[in-house]
Amino acid sequence: MATDLVEIDLEQPDPGAIARAATVIRRGGVVALPTEALYTLVCDPLNLLAVGRIFAAKGRKEERSLPLLVDGMLMAEDLAKDIPTRFYLLARHFWPGPLTIILPASSKVPLKVTGNTGRLALRQTKSKAANALLEQIGQPLVSTSANISGQPTCSSGIEVFGVMDGRVDLVLDGGHVAGTGATTVDVTEPYWRVIKEGAVPEKEIAEVLKGA
Repeated sequence: MATDLVEIDLEQPDPGAIARAATVIRRGGVVALPTEALYTLVCDPLNLLAVGRIFAAKGRKEERSLPLLVDGMLMAEDLAKDIPTRFYLLARHFWPGPLTIILPASSKVPLKVTGNTGRLALRQTKSKAANALLEQIGQPLVSTSANISGQPTCSSGIEVFGVMDGRVDLVLDGGHVAGTGATTVDVTEPYWRVIKEGAVPEKEIAEVLKGA
């Protein structure tokens, strides 16, 4: 598979490039694009062949869940069930931004996406490219770090191309992104916990969830 590279402006992504990425997604392909939390690989979470390609591209174990990008709380509510108050507190404070929130998944989410855990990791990003793609597709997108599992996440389109050439269909190159990756917090248990610390410090989450 040949991987295409298309340069975009982070602030004003070309509509033609976004339309091209949407076509790739609809055909079951995999696209790499920049967010405020480094580069990410996206695909259609309802297309299990596409989901399988994401796992293969990263060399990721299939028992690990795949995070999803959403365009806001309404889309999140459609994907999750038994949503705790903590989710709303965190989403209102940190979204859009580099915070991924783990929730119980609804029945419409394929078990393969949840890593057979029945739990779902959701995030709303500030990335204009990702949000333009979400708007055009009209559904959530798998969004997992652009790297080979166990290696650092790529911070530029050229780096993604070098690592993922032949593994993904299209790279939207927005240049260098100086993010530190998203923080992941699990609110499915009686006591919330940070699974992975990134751009949002745990102390800020604790402040928002104080008493919740």
